Amino acid sequence: MARNNTRITAEPGKQEIIIEREFAAPRELVFKAFNDPLLYVQWLGPRGLVMTLETFEPRDGGSWRYIQKDANGNEYAFHGVNHEVLPPERIIGTFEFEGLPEKGHVILQMARFEELSGNRTKMTSQSVFLSVADRDGMLQSGMEVGVNDSYDRLDELLKKMQNRI
Repeated sequence: MARNNTRITAEPGKQEIIIEREFAAPRELVFKAFNDPLLYVQWLGPRGLVMTLETFEPRDGGSWRYIQKDANGNEYAFHGVNHEVLPPERIIGTFEFEGLPEKGHVILQMARFEELSGNRTKMTSQSVFLSVADRDGMLQSGMEVGVNDSYDRLDELLKKMQNRI
């Protein structure tokens, strides 16, 4: 089977990033991996970082916060609020990195899960930033490596889950 490539689109001058990825798994299973805390910690973030979920409420109005720690003990914390969790179609919420010098650089995100033929799922994530500068800062942070690594890890997890079925 061909590798599932991630497509990241960030048009110059716009305040958004679009991420598209296909997964070789049914939509319900992909959605579950985004909403089950035991699964979520297994794939989100680059390899080599260990994630701890402090809060994880995958429901309308629920909040979340996690910390990723590297081998040197450096910690990176993120938090947000879920505005809508509509199984297995979409998740709308906020995202904020706590390591910035000032608070308030909140990102509005929507992830859509589209059922494809052949037990495949297309996930499209749209992130809208408060400014083009915030969006460009995210792109320059190395987020592409983290996104690709996360979704490769998710592919591996989904494959294991389906082999158990």
